[in-house]
Amino acid sequence: MQRRLEPELMNGDTQVQAYAAADFSSGDQATIEAIQRLLSRTSPLPPDPLVVDLGCGPGNITLRLAGLFPKARIIGIDGAESMLAVARERAQQQQLEISFLCQTLQEVLRGALLEQADLIVSNSLLHHLHQPDLLWMVTRDLAAPGCRTLHRDLRRPASDAEIQQLLLKHLPSAPEVLQHDFAASLAAAFEPQEVTAELHRLDLDELTVSAEDDRYLVVSGLVKS
Repeated sequence: MQRRLEPELMNGDTQVQAYAAADFSSGDQATIEAIQRLLSRTSPLPPDPLVVDLGCGPGNITLRLAGLFPKARIIGIDGAESMLAVARERAQQQQLEISFLCQTLQEVLRGALLEQADLIVSNSLLHHLHQPDLLWMVTRDLAAPGCRTLHRDLRRPASDAEIQQLLLKHLPSAPEVLQHDFAASLAAAFEPQEVTAELHRLDLDELTVSAEDDRYLVVSGLVKS
């Protein structure tokens, strides 16, 4: 099945409210556990690391990262200010010191964080991008020596029929906006071999791409050893 693009930003009121209210705890925990496995097979982070969450949305992963690394400087970046408003409110409620920046990936590449990050993560960002190489360029250019990275995203099924099967399996009673977005995101996602080819093109061969369960892929490893 050919990839079908979807909007890069999720900033409509209905979307923001639906995603803020949805329970993504299982997937969020899977991302955190994947980060922990990455660190266990490489080495611990520095005592006061810089951790960057790209495409952080309402802060689901960012808040968990702040709990996991209490001495870290945590920065969440997203292009949708409406999503970040939810993230900031959540961080304030939990009394967490997190910086949230409203920036596109192009702006990140021109920003002040280059070559500083010790851990770079994203969750369900890649499939939104019309220029997917931007994620890998940002990952490469933000990385300090020894930086670890983990990007977890959907992977594209072979057909629309398979998309409908996944929708019925995983979101049978979800709000319509979430069902619509899930189907659109699956169609916009990448296959592992496509990601592997892009990483090779950008000299990021130290990163590995693996399939996870019936609908995800994970990109992880050292950006700069």
